[in-house]
Amino acid sequence: MKYSLYLAALAICATEVVAFPSNMFHVDMPEEEKREIARIAARIEADAKKRQVSVPGLPGFDASEQYVSNTGDHAFIAPGPNDLRGPCPGLNAMVNHGYIPHNGVATVPQFIQGTYDVFGMATDLAAFLAVYGAVFDGDLTSWSIGGPPPAGLLSSVGLLGTPQGISGSHNKYESDVSPTRPDLYEYGDDYKVIVSQFEELYAQPLGPKGYDLTALTPFRASRFQQSIDNNPYFFNGPFSGVAVQPAAYTFIYRFMGNKSAEHPDGYLDGEVLKSFFSITGEPGSFTWTEGYERIPDNWYKRAVGDEYSIPYFQIDLVAAALEYPQFLDVGGNTGKTNTFTGVDITNLTGGVFNLETLAQGDNAICFAYQFAQQAAPDVLKGLFLTITAPLSQLNDAFAKVFAELSCPQLKSIDTAQFANYPGSKGAY
Repeated sequence: MKYSLYLAALAICATEVVAFPSNMFHVDMPEEEKREIARIAARIEADAKKRQVSVPGLPGFDASEQYVSNTGDHAFIAPGPNDLRGPCPGLNAMVNHGYIPHNGVATVPQFIQGTYDVFGMATDLAAFLAVYGAVFDGDLTSWSIGGPPPAGLLSSVGLLGTPQGISGSHNKYESDVSPTRPDLYEYGDDYKVIVSQFEELYAQPLGPKGYDLTALTPFRASRFQQSIDNNPYFFNGPFSGVAVQPAAYTFIYRFMGNKSAEHPDGYLDGEVLKSFFSITGEPGSFTWTEGYERIPDNWYKRAVGDEYSIPYFQIDLVAAALEYPQFLDVGGNTGKTNTFTGVDITNLTGGVFNLETLAQGDNAICFAYQFAQQAAPDVLKGLFLTITAPLSQLNDAFAKVFAELSCPQLKSIDTAQFANYPGSKGAY
């Protein structure tokens, strides 16, 4: 997934499903939606308590609880001419099987419920991603998984323009170095599969669990270098590069790996990978059909009690960065290929972080989220007539994230250094 969001050593820990209070989204959100979010959170938390994982790496398997239907009400339906699909294969598959609305525009509660039902994403991570998308790519309550939605699907009250959806959120929700999608400034779009990139992914030497993180993380390092070599405007941003880019890789295995009694933590083979990425054919003759991502037959999500949460993501993020330190090197090319220059993290953060300390503890993810929060007011000024409501809603979401992490206090950021990087537009 191109977030996006996750994410190399296979460090696995017991995860905690964290419910969030019903008043978390108190700004410009209908009471009915707030009650729906609270209901979803309570149900997920209750399910998780039935079988909380207590042994790291041994989540267990229950076919009846983990089976994800792709028949009946959830049979595949191809997108119509006005339906939106975008750069995230997981979201595209969810839409095509009716786990979120078929038109590709969903509310915050629908995203939270859908990602839990299909993939076993924890409430904390799902809530943050859903709210972040609603604020930066939508109308505070809903957003598009693709480009700008047709008129009338989202509210225009208080907006300065049309919400652009994920496909229009480069360096905010979408980043360079996608596994299968292009760098925006290299190809002119950020959502169409580059079949040659999928070929490279598919050709990776398999790990113990198929296309697991031992296969995906070296592939990410290769793609990182390809962006330096080929994209004169490549930018590895504080949020889009440090936090969003790794999710594009870790989400593939953590969410797409098929769970079973033999492989309770998941095994991801080539056929499942092709199904989720809408690829048919064989190596050397692969075909991509835009928007036709499918949930595979006989496919099982993460175990109840082993939902993928923000602390779990942090472990994956740091494990990858310890193996490939360049992942945390904020900076980019300066207008020509192979001109990658790093930002001075110490100056950028007023001495709170430096390149060496980013890989310690929660620092990397703290830096990414704190930077996004501090930069948000400037971004929101270009999206809303007044930023009070969206900023308050976003700060509520960040507060929930920071409650799970141990973060030093980042008081200010110096974005003047970004002027050297023409590809940094949208990063702050």
